[in-house]
Amino acid sequence: MITLTQGLLLALMAFLVGFDDLMEAFFVMRPIMVATFTGIILGDIETGVIAGGLVELAFAGLTPAGGASVPNGTIAGIMTVFLAVTQDISPEEAFPLALPFSFLMQYLGTIKGAAFAFFMKPADEMAAKGNVRGLVLMHIGTLAITGLCFAVVTFLCTYAAQDLISDIVAAFPQPLMNGLSVAGGVLPAVGFCMLLSILLKKEFIAYLIIGFVSACFISFGNILPVALIGLALALLDYFNHEKEAKQANGGVKRGI
Repeated sequence: MITLTQGLLLALMAFLVGFDDLMEAFFVMRPIMVATFTGIILGDIETGVIAGGLVELAFAGLTPAGGASVPNGTIAGIMTVFLAVTQDISPEEAFPLALPFSFLMQYLGTIKGAAFAFFMKPADEMAAKGNVRGLVLMHIGTLAITGLCFAVVTFLCTYAAQDLISDIVAAFPQPLMNGLSVAGGVLPAVGFCMLLSILLKKEFIAYLIIGFVSACFISFGNILPVALIGLALALLDYFNHEKEAKQANGGVKRGI
């Protein structure tokens, strides 16, 4: 169970993160960030980091395009950590349980976006009149509304509804929890595959194979050596492309 102070801190964090969800300036709204912040607030940073990586991989390939809306990864990250800590279950088991809250925020985001459409005409009129102060206030207003949506949903789903959530989770049979654990382990792979289906090109397959072999079949004390191998490969690719560009330009390096 979490205290009222922790519930309010989670709501405050969600309020501030909601700004970045609208602006996409610092990307602190990503699951790996909010899950870590949630773990710090709930006193279990290890679970926060593990859950953040899990949810981040699952949502890596979910990118809104145009007016399309996707499940909200921010709330998924918060709720995965909350459920894992308060219900004493693994992040893999908690992640599938957090998805309904992610869908809830998706629907609220769609409603919020439709409501913001009514701000467009007044904004155009203010811009035509050179009313900079009005535009700034309107922008701050939309940020505040977005932040409040995240804060209210987070507070209600964590502190206010924690008894109900505990009763629901306690009623789940063990086979169902085992199935959720398997699903929670598979979903990040699905999300990563969705990302690869967009980004992977045939000339990059060799790098993928090297990374896979390094991570799975070579014994390292931590992930840093794999990251350094990736950095070395990236530098090789960068300098090879730079060399090819110089040769294409007759050996003359051109300025910007």
